[in-house]
Amino acid sequence: MTTMSFAVRDSTTMLRRNLRRMQRYPSLTIMLLAQPILFLLLFGFVFGGTLGNGIGGGRSEYIGYMTPAILLITVASAALGTAVSVAMDMTEGIIARFRTMAISKASVLAGHVIGTVIQTVLGLAVVTGVALLVGFSPSAGLLGWLGTAGLLLLVTVALTWVSVGFGLAAKSVETASNTPMVFMLLPFLGSGFVPTDSMPGWLRVFAEHQPFTPVIETMRGMLFGTPVGDSVWWALGWCVVLTVVGYAWSKSLYAKERTR
Repeated sequence: MTTMSFAVRDSTTMLRRNLRRMQRYPSLTIMLLAQPILFLLLFGFVFGGTLGNGIGGGRSEYIGYMTPAILLITVASAALGTAVSVAMDMTEGIIARFRTMAISKASVLAGHVIGTVIQTVLGLAVVTGVALLVGFSPSAGLLGWLGTAGLLLLVTVALTWVSVGFGLAAKSVETASNTPMVFMLLPFLGSGFVPTDSMPGWLRVFAEHQPFTPVIETMRGMLFGTPVGDSVWWALGWCVVLTVVGYAWSKSLYAKERTR
């Protein structure tokens, strides 16, 4: 077998291991899904009437407005779970055992990343279904849905690699569960729930230039047929930057652990 074949085989084994962990600990998956669904219901039915009036519509219009942010929170929730899983591996000694085995160096991290992508896709399907049930009614055609799905996949890969780095860098599982919380906050500090022009000047500057705002604006444009402008390029650029930085950081941290 070639080196690539060994890497694929070992990554598949690690993926199977992570999928079985998800089956054994369904409470973690349920908790990660519950948060975005709770936000969807809370903002849709408690604040939706008032906030909908603020954007020139009603409750149903506001549900459409905020759903892209809810989908990003779903991705961020799964990324948080990745950091926890990686930290568990690092603190429970399983990595030390893997070091003694003849396996591909990249397979351990690849198994976490691919497993999280699968978990996130399933979570996004569930959250999107709930959103449709409570009034989310985009006008997108097939291309709009495919574009949105592709962008969410890129964001998932980017945040997952960064979260792997958080998990490797954490000294404890508790630390790993707290650090990625910044991803949960960014949709609130952007255009996820209110327009950025309603914010104070100093906050508006941050909101308009942080990574999640162009992603949210691009998804809104693709789902409702509104112009996306240069948001799509900023969104893709942020995805590439976060993926490269997260991958390089994770690879460096894992290499240091292997040399200890």
